[in-house]
Amino acid sequence: MSLAIVPGSFDPMTLGHLDVVRYAARHYDEVVVAVMINREKQYRFDTETRLEIARRTVAELSNVRVIFDDGMLIDLYDRLHADVVCKGWRNEADYAYEMNMAEWNREHNPRFRTELIRAEEVHKHLSSTAVRQMLDSGESMKDSVHPDVVFLIEQNK
Repeated sequence: MSLAIVPGSFDPMTLGHLDVVRYAARHYDEVVVAVMINREKQYRFDTETRLEIARRTVAELSNVRVIFDDGMLIDLYDRLHADVVCKGWRNEADYAYEMNMAEWNREHNPRFRTELIRAEEVHKHLSSTAVRQMLDSGESMKDSVHPDVVFLIEQNK
């Protein structure tokens, strides 16, 4: 049985993130969406809210579960006996960043494997930062986040 991890801070989870999760769900038996902490970031949404947004966003996918982990991804990879980490990329800067992270992870855990998934054209502009900016300016998020989380995001802004 194959297991993929889709990690991120998901502040909040977007439809672009959901594309990556759907890809992983089609290609691997089990997918773990890992809501994680990046100590260099300040979060708009608390951990429980980010978890709930992620759970509601992926609820339709039967082979996907959402967890929280505040440790290192390379350690989570071993704890879960994962086969791969799936990460999305939108542009060359994202790709370069994710490649550097993949190389670092592989150097520190020889079993570690990363699969980079190119963003769908419709979501190439989409990021959690863009969603937070939409929220601040009162713009509609309907094409950016799952419809089941719009109210939750607005309620917790």
